[in-house]
Amino acid sequence: MPQTASVRALNPFLTLTRFPLDDTAVRAPDHRWPGRTLPVFWVALLPARAYVRRVLDITRSPGAMPRQPVFNVPGVVTALAAAMAVIHLVRTYVLSEGADLEILALFSFVPGRYDAEAALALPGGIGADIWTFVTYALLHANWIHLGVNLIWMLAFATPVARRFGPARFLAFFAVTAAVGAFAHLITHRDAMVPMIGASAAIAGLMAAAVRFAFAPGGSLSGRRGPLPDHMPAQGLGEAFRDPRVLGFMGVWIAANLLFGVGVTMPGAEDGEVAWQAHLGGFFAGLLLFSFFDPVGRRLPREKTAA
Repeated sequence: MPQTASVRALNPFLTLTRFPLDDTAVRAPDHRWPGRTLPVFWVALLPARAYVRRVLDITRSPGAMPRQPVFNVPGVVTALAAAMAVIHLVRTYVLSEGADLEILALFSFVPGRYDAEAALALPGGIGADIWTFVTYALLHANWIHLGVNLIWMLAFATPVARRFGPARFLAFFAVTAAVGAFAHLITHRDAMVPMIGASAAIAGLMAAAVRFAFAPGGSLSGRRGPLPDHMPAQGLGEAFRDPRVLGFMGVWIAANLLFGVGVTMPGAEDGEVAWQAHLGGFFAGLLLFSFFDPVGRRLPREKTAA
């Protein structure tokens, strides 16, 4: 299908939808993304702030001076964040309006793509049916959306990447993004509104961090060990019996459900949040963590001084 035809076919549902705040994101052909849009979901995630402070100072130990957070971010996390920033930079300042619409059509997640008739309006064919389950997480609505997501990703991806290593980390990011997209698909069948944003995968990383952050010796255990990111994780049953884990999960899920019933912040009344995708990514991260975890229940070997 020629590029102009696919863009023209995409335009009708782009012009008739509202500007969402977070993962469900659509852009009208004659507007740039509104810079004042605020991703309320992440702003509302106040229970995680203590964790963020601790994890960004992850090298702290008794008698040791804390390092600057920027030097502690694993290379794979930095590379992923840079890729998202470069993609948004190119979309915003390099591509034409029509070319950017084509990018959205090819790489955002559109539930209606899986309807035989509606799929004719979208480019990419079978390949896009598959890759958009992940590629939507690399696209963002505006610089605020990207910036806030990157802050949260750096916080939660840092300990998970240290624990998993680059290959496992990227696979985990992709899987949780895909499960988030699937959760959005089954709750928005035939919807022709593109969904973009890394929040579902970030929710998965958050859930993964919860599995070991509260474990003995973890960063939020109260008795931080010398290698908090490599301490044996809690089993799933143990995690569900831990009141700290349950409290963290309860507040996080409640925040998403509030967005589900239409609660918004002042000035953000026209926004939408893909809360089903967030829940899908979170529970995928929580339940699938053990399949990616190389530490498991083994105690890490402590390095001895020479």
